[in-house]
Amino acid sequence: MPGSARPLPLVVLAALVSAVAASPAGAAGHAKVGAKPNPNTGIVDIYTTLGYEQSSAAGTGMILTRSGEVLTNNHVIRDATTFRVVDVTTHKKYTAVVVGYSLSRDIAVLQLEHASGLKTIPLGNSGLVKRGQQVVARGNALGRGGAPKAASGKVTGVGKQIVAQDEEGGSETLSDMIETSARVVPGDSGGPLENARGRAIGMITAGSTGSRGPGYAIPITRALSLVRQIVQGTSNSLVHVGETAFLGVSLADAPDGAGAVIEGVVSGSAAETAGLAPGDVITSINGTTITSSSDVQQAVLALVPGTTVAIDWTDSSGTPQTGTITPASGPPQ
Repeated sequence: MPGSARPLPLVVLAALVSAVAASPAGAAGHAKVGAKPNPNTGIVDIYTTLGYEQSSAAGTGMILTRSGEVLTNNHVIRDATTFRVVDVTTHKKYTAVVVGYSLSRDIAVLQLEHASGLKTIPLGNSGLVKRGQQVVARGNALGRGGAPKAASGKVTGVGKQIVAQDEEGGSETLSDMIETSARVVPGDSGGPLENARGRAIGMITAGSTGSRGPGYAIPITRALSLVRQIVQGTSNSLVHVGETAFLGVSLADAPDGAGAVIEGVVSGSAAETAGLAPGDVITSINGTTITSSSDVQQAVLALVPGTTVAIDWTDSSGTPQTGTITPASGPPQ
């Protein structure tokens, strides 16, 4: 890169793995908000179980329909095997299923089960957002539950591009973000960034590692355009709809683009049945050449659970192997 180029801001996705939550409740910059009637209408706390990782996580969501469609970040629902969702105004608890998601845009839609007559989040127009306007970030800060915590601030930038990093070191580049001085903490992901009228103009997505760094939100208008694609029910280059195929492997990149190295295999999974083992290197799935672990991720998104496809790999002794694999249905990516 030329020496004059500025690196993109490196921030962290504002989801929470509960095992690492260390800050006390009511962390600095957050306070319960009671200045307006029902300020938390349409907000839900989301708690996920990551069964294959023996872990859990928490985040926030926004109710879009009275029948229980909920907008949140894809990284909030990633790898989740079960969901517990709490309407913060009624305290009613729901299970949920994944309608669809966008990996590249960090958008996901859940459907609350047996939900009706819900109050929805008030929505604003992110196209009118201007630098300097007052905003409030509201969410399930630190996964503590209860009334959402709110942090006040201003819009400090629009159209920002950032590199957002997750807890495992993975990263993604997100564009056209709203930047805010309102403090964002783990657990806020999926919650609203509100204007002075209490309307959601963005969805909180990432925050800086430092205590005074900016937070970032996806403009609500852009998020809703992805929601519409998801609820139409057809997968495309941006969104995945319906069940997600599951091979049952953990992966790392092989050196020099030689494929994806298998680091672990889930017992009883499709990968184990196909004869794959730790140390093997996947080189092709369903005719698609694999040069990295992200290639596997994209290839698997195109597979249909229960449908057998070809898979090629190099075993730990360096011998090329060819076989078939029948992915099961598994957690969202």
